[in-house]
Amino acid sequence: MTALRHDAVVAKPHARQQYSGTTLRFPYAKALKPAIGKVCGHAATPGAGSRERLLVNFFYAPPVGHAVEALHYCLGHHLADPEREVSVVLNSASSVELACFCPFVSEAFAVEHPLLEPCPDSAARQAAIPRRWDWVLDDFRRHQQVQLDLFPGLRDYYLTSDRLLTATRGRTTVGAAAPGYVPHQQLRLELPDAARAAARQRFDAHRGPPAGRIAVMPAGSGDRALYPSVGSWRLILDALTDAFPGVQIALVGKRARDARTSTTLAQGEVNELRAHRSRPLDCFDLPLPDQLAVVEACDAFLGPHTGFGMAALAVGTPWLALSGGRWFEFFFNRVPFRSIIPDPERYPSFTQFAPATVVEDSDGEPRTPSMTVARIGEDLDRILAAARELIAGSVTYEQCLRDYFRALVAAHHGDASTIWSIDGVHLAYI
Repeated sequence: MTALRHDAVVAKPHARQQYSGTTLRFPYAKALKPAIGKVCGHAATPGAGSRERLLVNFFYAPPVGHAVEALHYCLGHHLADPEREVSVVLNSASSVELACFCPFVSEAFAVEHPLLEPCPDSAARQAAIPRRWDWVLDDFRRHQQVQLDLFPGLRDYYLTSDRLLTATRGRTTVGAAAPGYVPHQQLRLELPDAARAAARQRFDAHRGPPAGRIAVMPAGSGDRALYPSVGSWRLILDALTDAFPGVQIALVGKRARDARTSTTLAQGEVNELRAHRSRPLDCFDLPLPDQLAVVEACDAFLGPHTGFGMAALAVGTPWLALSGGRWFEFFFNRVPFRSIIPDPERYPSFTQFAPATVVEDSDGEPRTPSMTVARIGEDLDRILAAARELIAGSVTYEQCLRDYFRALVAAHHGDASTIWSIDGVHLAYI
């Protein structure tokens, strides 16, 4: 064994989240330059100059899940005082346009700033962020030594931000009680109408009436060894096709290489999945809003642990997670989900910041044990059972939480000390 080092629109059965405050829509930012600046916002409402202004200062790693996390905190602070203006700062390499789909966000600022390396010109890179706020709420990771050691640019960003920003009422971290916060609320992204219409057209043109729709993301943006092989995915797609005759499968992901994260699959691997007998709808490399609209139109999103799974939950689609690898699932959005947690004795997982064990898979390629063909084959029945529940809408969110945390504690051999979740949702179940 070796160690893998850490580098850095179809009606749904569930109700849509109704936000308090002014219901505003932001235009989709069609082109985002990798520069400092405001991404989106809306015209000030009458009398807004006297309203409290709160900044969710959330510069962190670029995966889409962290943008979703930041917007989740924005929602909680908005709901505590719907009259205040809530703005957000995000890494420009993240999915900053998601803020444009949140009617409770007044402004979003994208900062082009290194994370893995020190940043001697951090002040210049933060120039577009207004200096004076009532509240400034930082990402809590700025206070975690492991994060500062891994990401020198994170340390430079927040040290500089401390000097540049003034908070007249207080500076603390996201989710803090002092500025007011309503935890564990459902974030719902309001996608552009054009993206939703395009998703309907894609599905309508692809095949006949479906027996369910499943969006599949074969891999995230981490090391390739952290995700199943194409052979494993063929097993899963074969099983889904046989178990749900007529099911429509949509492949989502991003092969294009740019400043943002992308799916760590080779082009040949993507081509093999496109050629599967289920005739999947190919949505690879569509713009992010279009892919999210496809996911929104599906009954379930299937994939390993990835930030895109958090985005799926944020469009109201249940996540069927092939759990394992380094990270367990920690975002819960009042949408049903299932996490297929592997046998911890045979397939060790959840090392978090520690190196992940890697073995040779049946195809001769390196793979973390929980993503091997053997593990996937062993858990096929569980995957199908979970898919059946989510497609049918027969499992409640509360049941999902109870089942998940029971299994997660068991996977940690009864020791819950390293288990965490956004808003501490886990605390009621362990």
